[in-house]
Amino acid sequence: MQQATSEREWLTIREIQKELAIGRTKAWQLVASGDIPAVQIGRSVRINRRDLDEWLARQGYAKK
Repeated sequence: MQQATSEREWLTIREIQKELAIGRTKAWQLVASGDIPAVQIGRSVRINRRDLDEWLARQGYAKK
């Protein structure tokens, strides 16, 4: 049985696209630039959920 995305420790690019409601290109840009930490295993790229959550917490929008 596959775990729900919210319970999995390692996510794919496609899963972060869905979770963040962003396109494929933007997801790859964020990973390639190092903004979102990721690891490459063979041809697969995985993003740790904790790293993604920490990155999101730092992205706060400051209203003026």
